[in-house]
Amino acid sequence: MTPAAEIWLNGAFRPAESALHASDRGLLLADGVFDTALVVAGRVFRGEDHLLRLAAACSALGIPADTARLREAMQALAERCGDGAIRLTVTRGPGPRGLALPEEPHPTVLGSVAPLASATMFRPISLATTAIRRNETSPTSRLKSLAYLDAVIASRDAKARGADDALFLNGQGRLASTALANLFVVESERLLTPRLGEGVLDGITRKWILGNAGAAGLTVEETELDPAAIAGRPLFATNSLRLIAPVSRLDGETLPQSDVVTRLSERLCQAIASECGRDPRDLGAVVAG
Repeated sequence: MTPAAEIWLNGAFRPAESALHASDRGLLLADGVFDTALVVAGRVFRGEDHLLRLAAACSALGIPADTARLREAMQALAERCGDGAIRLTVTRGPGPRGLALPEEPHPTVLGSVAPLASATMFRPISLATTAIRRNETSPTSRLKSLAYLDAVIASRDAKARGADDALFLNGQGRLASTALANLFVVESERLLTPRLGEGVLDGITRKWILGNAGAAGLTVEETELDPAAIAGRPLFATNSLRLIAPVSRLDGETLPQSDVVTRLSERLCQAIASECGRDPRDLGAVVAG
């Protein structure tokens, strides 16, 4: 049986077919969270950050997920994956009909693996601004919640307009994120990124940049950003699989590029090699010069 035909479900690999209970709240109510991580040489890059963020998301929703159980699943998936991506999903588990929480929840822990998509790492992307707004008043706007349909629709519409991803503004009309990534604006040797209260996910690669930009001679500010403030400036998007993606076009307009993106990308490759034992460029990733 191929890895894609099996999933990790509550402590063991099982056939993916007919895996979930029909009353699982993740399926019926999007009552759950997930995490996607890069695996190189059988090791999750920034694995502890991924694990702690997932556990914190479960805690925020009141899902009693055991961290040791999540760590076991992540390690098993990474070993099976080798080089690629893993996704770990936690739902509140089966429950009665309606919105009331089950008195004794039994969370479902579901994991899957996917092949490495090295061609997407560091690849420039184009963005199209969506009319759908990111709801910064919702707690789930700062979590990888299963309620992802806004992102699905926005991404579909962006692709229909010839773009790779959708740019979200929040309810105040300020910059939030893309459907799939965090955003940074480059101002010479200074980086600007929306603060988490703007309806932004605490991205793992975003966190890496916040912690490592200083070593590259850069300063970073988490702030509020109006769309006018980013006009004509270099942008880049970050997530755990794209890593650092320079934005080539926004709403059809060509954006300038910055060597800051290259410098950060090279440092990130070195960090992955140090932690996982292999540089992603050896696996086919290309850092734009």
